Amino acid sequence: MTKGEDLFKKITAHCKEYGFIFPSSEIYDGLSAVYDYGHNGTELKNNIKDYWWKSMVQYHENIVGLDSAIFMHPAVWKASGHVDAFNDPLIDNKDSKKRYRADVLIEDHIAKLEDKINKEVAKASKRFGDSFDEVMFRNTNPRVQANLNKIEEIKSRFVPAMEQGKLDEIKALIEELEIACPVSGSRNWTDVRQFNLMFSTKMGSSADSASEIYLRPETAQGIFVNYLNVQKTGRKKLPFGIAQIGKAFRNEIIARQFIFRMREFEQMEMQFFVRPGDEHKWYEYWKDERMRWHMAMGIPESHFRIHKHDKLAHYANAAVDIEFDFPFGFRELEGIHSRTDFDLGAHQKHSGKKLQYFDPETRESYVPYVVETSLGLDRLFLAIVSYAYTEETLEDGSERVVMKIPPALAPTKVAVLPLVKKDGLPEKGREVFDMLKYDFSCQYEEKDAIGRRYRRQDAAGTPYCITIDHETLENNTVTVRERDSMKQERVDIERIAEIVRERTVLRPAKRP
Repeated sequence: MTKGEDLFKKITAHCKEYGFIFPSSEIYDGLSAVYDYGHNGTELKNNIKDYWWKSMVQYHENIVGLDSAIFMHPAVWKASGHVDAFNDPLIDNKDSKKRYRADVLIEDHIAKLEDKINKEVAKASKRFGDSFDEVMFRNTNPRVQANLNKIEEIKSRFVPAMEQGKLDEIKALIEELEIACPVSGSRNWTDVRQFNLMFSTKMGSSADSASEIYLRPETAQGIFVNYLNVQKTGRKKLPFGIAQIGKAFRNEIIARQFIFRMREFEQMEMQFFVRPGDEHKWYEYWKDERMRWHMAMGIPESHFRIHKHDKLAHYANAAVDIEFDFPFGFRELEGIHSRTDFDLGAHQKHSGKKLQYFDPETRESYVPYVVETSLGLDRLFLAIVSYAYTEETLEDGSERVVMKIPPALAPTKVAVLPLVKKDGLPEKGREVFDMLKYDFSCQYEEKDAIGRRYRRQDAAGTPYCITIDHETLENNTVTVRERDSMKQERVDIERIAEIVRERTVLRPAKRP
């Protein structure tokens, strides 16, 4: 087991032990790739949603919210292309009986070559120190150049094969690259075939009259079909955006890596409608804006990177992913796409309803172009807990596990802890708890020694513990303990709310 795999296993176990995430229907042995959020997980998830919603809707006067239905008319998915083209290339290993996405196998192979390049660069940087010229090294080192050439050669075949749906070429590439099954090590593969990812169900009062409908595989289409409703009732002028948080469902070929890839998941999306010709300007704007948003959480920039798409979706003329360094490597966290007028144009054509915007400045009507930001809520949740999980050895030799969740997002902001369960301390503790609970998510805990209670709160990510002791009864002061540094300060009870509020505010970074 690699270091990353071991860490990820610990994070998964910790999430269950401390009420962040449970396997769904666990008493019936669970349901593959479906999870429930526990009491701490629900609070963290809601805090992430609130942070995104305020940043996207409240702080932008030209962006409004929407909550569209999960069930939509089947024609929506025909118009969007999901009925005919929402497929993943599937391949099975005959020996392990495991199923994989063929494109992911090839992308993982490319990622291994990129890792080799990065290791060469890191070794050289360590060897040459301040005099190291990374650009020159990448352009001249034979091993780096050899791997770059391999990557380019693979992409020159892989990208066209994916775009043109040449499944035989994809399988041939897997065989030529000698890609083996991660489980069995076998290279005994089936042919590649397409697999539609949408869940279908029936709607109707009887079996005979029921019609087939789909659980939405994305939230974007609910925004597009409501574009005109919002534009007219909200009296919106271009450019403007529509934001939405909601569930989506995909029958993934292979769901893996805990909550990273699930069959039921949640998205936070914003579709920004612009004048044709302005889309690239706004695409660059939102690419920078979204990266700044992630940076404002306090996670180091080294954990993120921008990945430009080699293969563009049929609806896009530009696309990048913001990737996060999970324990299993860099993976997609958020996508920023310039979707052109594909979606609105397709719905206008299939519905027969005009979805045009009359521009009062140019005195012409046109179908707006769209720039999309699409963030996986569950993936961001996983990114935050992956970064937050920390094992520490303290000065006295003891160890602790602490979840260094950004304080503004922490499930519980304050824990109120009476030192002992007597002498009037519990009563005073309850008084402090009642004072704080209307402004902050709080916990009251009096069981076990104070040190053990500190450790439990550290492991749950609580940024501040308020200790009620005998001195509190004398002068109305308490001890405020900070989670990450474990430093303690004595403050008046009246100042607790001010201190916690000041230290748990999170606002996106302002544009330069």
